[in-house]
Amino acid sequence: QVQLVESGGGLVQPGGSLRLSCAASGSFFSINAMAWYRQAPGKERELVAAITTGDSTKYTDSVKGRFTISRDNAKNTVFLQMNSLKPEDTAVYYCNCNAQITLRITKDYWGQGTQVTISA
Repeated sequence: QVQLVESGGGLVQPGGSLRLSCAASGSFFSINAMAWYRQAPGKERELVAAITTGDSTKYTDSVKGRFTISRDNAKNTVFLQMNSLKPEDTAVYYCNCNAQITLRITKDYWGQGTQVTISA
């Protein structure tokens, strides 16, 4: 089993910044890709950003140039630096990882979610 613990959410004003963190722990060989998703009220969960073990990244169009995903492989931790925040960024943000459970088995895991609210 893999546990993902997120931190860093909160309430900020438009134009502000937040940094989310997510640490993976448990029983696994390694963590493969890691990602952040978000879900706003009444909307489907969407991919915000993803990063591979080789630090290749991708972002949804609405956050390009404002958000940066990074990871610390030694600590099995992924970060999401969010700048120039907008009210439409308000959502519950979820950490996701693909863990190498055995040499042949991988499995996806989710964090519990952290609320990000952008409001004046």
